[in-house]
Amino acid sequence: MADKPVSQNIVRAEGRVDGATRRRTFGHRSQTVWFTGLSGSGKSTLAFALEEALVERGVACYVLDGDNIRFGLNRDLGFSPEDRTENIRRIGEVCRLFQDAGMVVLSAFISPYRADRDQVRALHPKGAFTEIFVDTPIEVCEARDVKGLYAKARVGDIAEFSGISAPYEAPESPELRLDTRKPLDDCVAQIIAHLGL
Repeated sequence: MADKPVSQNIVRAEGRVDGATRRRTFGHRSQTVWFTGLSGSGKSTLAFALEEALVERGVACYVLDGDNIRFGLNRDLGFSPEDRTENIRRIGEVCRLFQDAGMVVLSAFISPYRADRDQVRALHPKGAFTEIFVDTPIEVCEARDVKGLYAKARVGDIAEFSGISAPYEAPESPELRLDTRKPLDDCVAQIIAHLGL
C-alpha cells in the first residue's frame, strides 16, 4: 500500500476546533488505547468492560473490535500477511480520527505484527497512543476459546492463525502488560489508573 494518497488533487481541510477546545468540552484528554494479544486473550472483554467503566465516569469513548470491523469496513480483507497489515492500517487511521475528535478509542485487535502497531503509533501525537499487551498464555487462550478456532487451526482447517500457523510478535515495550487470568475488575482498574482517567 502507498504511504501517500494516490490522488495528487487533494488538499487537507483544517477545522477551527482544536485539541485544547475538545479537551475542555469533553473534560478529558483524547487517546487511542490499543489492546493487542492472541485470540482468546481477553482483548475485547477488557475493552468493553473498560468502555463501560469510562462511560460511567463521563468519558467519551468507543470500542473498535477486530471481528466487528470485519463485518463492515474491512469485510473485503482476509488473513494473509498483506491483508492483516491493511486491516491494521485502516483501523489505525480510524483510531486517529476518533482521537482527533476528542474521544478515547479502545481498539481490540490481535494486530500480530510489531511494525504494523508501530505504524499506528506513529500516526498519533506523542502521548496519545497507549499499547496494552494482553499477555495471556496460549494454553489459557485455547482453554477459553468459545469459537473453537484453536482446534480448527491445530488440524489445519484455519490457515494463517496467529500463534499457531502464523506469527504473533509480542510488544517489546508496551505501556502496560496485563494477564487476564486476574479478575476483570482488577485489570480495568489497573488500566484506568495507568491512563489517569
